[in-house]
Amino acid sequence: MSDHEEKTIKSDRIYEGKILNLRVDTVELPDKKYSKREIIEHQKAVGIIAFDGKDRLWMVNQYRKPIDKVTLEIPAGLIEPSELPKEAAKRELQEEIGFDSDNIEYLFDTYSSPGFTNEKLSLFLAKDLIPSKLDQDEDEFVERVSISIDDLYDMVFNCELTDAKSVIAILIAKRVLEGKE
Repeated sequence: MSDHEEKTIKSDRIYEGKILNLRVDTVELPDKKYSKREIIEHQKAVGIIAFDGKDRLWMVNQYRKPIDKVTLEIPAGLIEPSELPKEAAKRELQEEIGFDSDNIEYLFDTYSSPGFTNEKLSLFLAKDLIPSKLDQDEDEFVERVSISIDDLYDMVFNCELTDAKSVIAILIAKRVLEGKE
């Protein structure tokens, strides 16, 4: 055990849901004291930086109940149990913005908020989009919009964009456009 690791002594499952579970772990801290950790186990997800031509990204407006707001986000969604992340990215492109891509590249994995959840998001870059629409999920209502990366970049620094995965994606997209991939 490293100087910072916590050893799980006990784990209690509190809730099991469709996309997440909640458990409470009792842990032994490095100083040999005990504490509780509330942990959300979340289904893995993908996010896609979808270039619309040369200098624009496809984004979606979507109402998010936890914050009671419509947010502007990159196309994203959950990975189905039998899917590979790249397959999920291609499916989400089709469902959310009506495109597919034969030029889709895995970038990296990121964790949304590792202080309380294990939610992992695999980020992809998609270029050369091809019209190909799948129906949206029955409980999902999104509006697709194409916005210039410069405008999105300004929105990040004007604090108008609040979705963390999308902020990361826009910063990466700006670098890609500048040829610093």
